[in-house]
Parts: sequence; structure tokens; C-alpha cells
Amino acid sequence: MTRFQRWALALTVPAAVLSIGLYVFPILQVLALSFLEPKPGFGNYLSLFGNSAIGRVVRTTITVSLLTTAITVVLSYVVAFAIVQMSRGRRRFALFLVMVPFWISVLVRAFSWITILRRNGVLNTVLTESGAISEPLDLVYNQFGVVIGMVHYMMPFAILLLVANLGDIDRRIIQAARSLGAQPATVFWRVWLPLSLPGIAIATLFTVIFSLGFLVTPAILGAGRVLMIAEYISVQISSTLRWGVATALSTLMLVAVGALVAIAMRHPAMRAAFGGGRA
Repeated sequence: MTRFQRWALALTVPAAVLSIGLYVFPILQVLALSFLEPKPGFGNYLSLFGNSAIGRVVRTTITVSLLTTAITVVLSYVVAFAIVQMSRGRRRFALFLVMVPFWISVLVRAFSWITILRRNGVLNTVLTESGAISEPLDLVYNQFGVVIGMVHYMMPFAILLLVANLGDIDRRIIQAARSLGAQPATVFWRVWLPLSLPGIAIATLFTVIFSLGFLVTPAILGAGRVLMIAEYISVQISSTLRWGVATALSTLMLVAVGALVAIAMRHPAMRAAFGGGRA
């Protein structure tokens, strides 16, 4: 072992120990509780599959997460595409605006959407007074409001991931396609979009995984009517004290996310996003 390798190992070991202590050990505790509370065995896992309430929570979580992901990726791609076409000065300003939401608490953002979307809120007031609608619309405390809040939260992350990918596309390829007579729409669909698939893949995976674990935004904008897995787990731990069910559901969720990542990494676009070589 060279001197450089010894130094690298010495610098890596503390980080590894810290990761084990702060991440791996708590996960092992959760796994143990799922088999030991309230009594040893697989009872908690068996109860999950026969519980209709948990089934509804899982279906709601999947539906909201997929809607959030689809809307987030499409809107973020449009914004990222526009940003990479800007001059350097405008691009910096646009990226600054994209990062502004990171400085605002998730609670503030959620309550801001309530102010905008509630029946006597800003949006309904404008629509009613303009004559566009006769009665206020139910835009919050339902699945629609939850999706809006989650999309707003996730878009900055997805935009930055896509900008990083789109900014690396070699413009000479685009110029070559144009010089060969390709129309702008053809260039986009046949050249630009395929080259941006790695960015779309990583933005999609990131949004799906993050959406599955949302807690604060659905709790506030859903007001208990749109119950997702993270909120259900929180209720089981803090209110009903069913630690066994909560930890079993947490474990299954962790396994599902791990399986999702493993399956996604088999796709060429995802491997390319992480520099995994050619398909």
C-alpha cells in the first residue's frame, strides 16, 4: 500500500464510522423493531398486506408521487431548456431565481399555497371577480393541492439536475444537424431529446424517491384527507404508538426504494447519468 493510499484510508475511515453510527445503525434498529414489537415474529409484515387502510395509503402515495414526478420533470425540462439557451448573464440570474426557494422554509411555502389556493384565497378571488368562475374552486386540502405543493418543492432540484445535463450537450452536434437541413422540431426530437435522456432519467428517479417520503407538504396541504406513507408512519409512532407496524412499513418502503434504484440503474440512460459507461 502506497503512502497516498494509507492517507486516503485514514481520511475515509472516520467518515465511514460516522456513516455507520448515524445511518446504518438506526436502520438496523428500525429493522429489529419491525420483528420484535409488539411481539417477535412476522406479524407486523403480515398485517400490512391484509390491512385495507394501509393499502389505500400506499395507492395514494404512488398516485401522488407519479403525478408529481410527471409534472415536475416536464415543467423543469422546459425551464432548464430555456435557461441553457440564455446568455451567461441571464443564465446566472435565472439560476439565482431557481435557487431562491431553497432559502424559504417548507412550512412557509406550504402555508403560502394555502393562502393562494383556498376558497377565499388569491386565485379563487381573481377568478371569481373576473367572471371566469361563479363559485370558488376546491384547490387545496385535496390531492390537487398536495400535488401542486410537491411540484413546487421539487422543481428547483429537477431544474438544476437538468441544467447540468443540458449544459454539457455538445452544441456542435446541434449545428451539424441544422447544417444537414434538419428543421428545429426534428433537431429537438431526434438529437436534443435523446442526448438529454440521462438528465431526464436522474431527475425522474430523484423526484420519485423524494416524493415517496414527503411528509410536511401533504400533511399541511392535504389536511389529513390525503394520507401518504410518511404521514401514516408518523401517526403510528407519535399517536397510536404502533411502533411495530410503523417500522415494518418503513422497512418495506426502504426496500422498495432500493429495488427501484437497482432497476433504474439497469437502464442505459441512468448508467450514463452516473458515468457508468456505454450501454
